[in-house]
Amino acid sequence: MANDKEKVEKAKAPVKETAVATKKKEKTAEVSRTSENRMRDFYKKTVVPQLMKEFAFGNVNQVPRLEKITLNMRLGDIKENSKSVNLAMDELKLISGQKTVATKARKSLSNWKIREGMLIGSKVTLRGNRMYDFYDKLVSIALPRVRDFRGVSPKSFDGRGNYALGVKEQLIFPEISYDKVEKVRGFDICIVTSANTDEHAKALLKAMGMPFKAN
Repeated sequence: MANDKEKVEKAKAPVKETAVATKKKEKTAEVSRTSENRMRDFYKKTVVPQLMKEFAFGNVNQVPRLEKITLNMRLGDIKENSKSVNLAMDELKLISGQKTVATKARKSLSNWKIREGMLIGSKVTLRGNRMYDFYDKLVSIALPRVRDFRGVSPKSFDGRGNYALGVKEQLIFPEISYDKVEKVRGFDICIVTSANTDEHAKALLKAMGMPFKAN
């Protein structure tokens, strides 16, 4: 009886290994398919040659690029309501496509009724394909849905090639359902680039579809 059981287990072992190997191959193929996306492909094929010509860069590595995008939502007004906090964090997660991180107060502020360690916000940092996906969605879908939209300010650069943008309503993003929103709230977006100057950073974002206001 024991010998028969050992034979059955040995017979099953190769099948199990094959299944695992197949799953790994499928995962590798999926990663390969998603290694490029629309905005990243547009950057490589269109934006890079355009900026190299415009600024006479001698090396492709000199061309500015997106490094990361950070979303930060303040939750101080609902800091004592855990249900509302979780709902707001879930909304940011839907918008970014990535799990958010809670931000807590570093010190107590009696005037604001804030205690050290109290949850006061939520943030998420995007890199790679998720960063490009979010940027594409921001400039192609979300910003055009802003009421009376006339473009974003060209003066919100920090002097080091990074751009800050404030969103007043989370409803401009297609993932958010109006019926499920508890409160209209906004969040801050910080786009970090490898550019050394604001001029290069602005040219990069403009080439990638950022709708700046006309001067």
